[in-house]
Amino acid sequence: MATFVRTTPGGTTPAGMTPAGTTPESEKDAEFQEHEKILSPDFLSVAQIIEILAEDVDGVQQKLEKFLNFKNLQTCLKEASLLDYYVSGFLWAKGMDFSVIQYSKFMTLLDMLLHNLRTLHMSLEDSIKWLGEVMAEIGPSHKNEKWNIFDVKQANAIVDYLKISLFQHYKLYEFLFFSVREEIVIGTEQLIEVVNPADHPFPDPLEEGISFDIYSTFTEPPPPLDMEIKGLNQEQGPEESQPEADTSETDLLVGFTIEEIKSVLDQVTDDILISIQGKQR
Repeated sequence: MATFVRTTPGGTTPAGMTPAGTTPESEKDAEFQEHEKILSPDFLSVAQIIEILAEDVDGVQQKLEKFLNFKNLQTCLKEASLLDYYVSGFLWAKGMDFSVIQYSKFMTLLDMLLHNLRTLHMSLEDSIKWLGEVMAEIGPSHKNEKWNIFDVKQANAIVDYLKISLFQHYKLYEFLFFSVREEIVIGTEQLIEVVNPADHPFPDPLEEGISFDIYSTFTEPPPPLDMEIKGLNQEQGPEESQPEADTSETDLLVGFTIEEIKSVLDQVTDDILISIQGKQR
């Protein structure tokens, strides 16, 4: 913390001396309140951190997705990238075996770095300077050991992690927040015209298609009466001509009597028998 000096008529009074109307306790309370403003408000509450700690890797992602209210992870590149940023940070902190308060301050630190980039357009150099100032307040270099949230090893590990996670890909995060991207349409629309129902003899549309046997037996509407009569006449025509042909064949014997026919048959029979007997001799 900086040392403030106040000028008096008799000379200078160090800031360590108590001004009129103040007490050492009130100064400590003011300094404590100022320190509490660092990395506030918390990005995740204590209850949320405890709830996430009970989950595995997939559960951590699902919980953060719920707490951050991300709804379009499958289609929104920004939400997917931010979720990966926070999940990776939380899992790294889990490997460091942080306490709950350390989880809280570390996750808030991750969020504030993105906030400075997104809203303040802070450059990479300015972000690194800001990180140094914050770590001086919450790290091991603070003169009040009770306010040291991270020890030397943890502070160095946090800086190293931020180098390979955020700072190394700073340009990509700038592109994520400030570059306008075209919306890629995945998929096309097709217009399908459905055939209107038609009368006989056309079948139903293809979307209602069935086999012709079933259609003709159970579905096909009956033909009109005049068409049925015409078809019946066509079917009976060949059958009626056949008896006529048979009749024309029997007309050859119409001019003979029964006696004459019997006489002819007897003569033919006798001729056949004589011929057979002659061959046997």
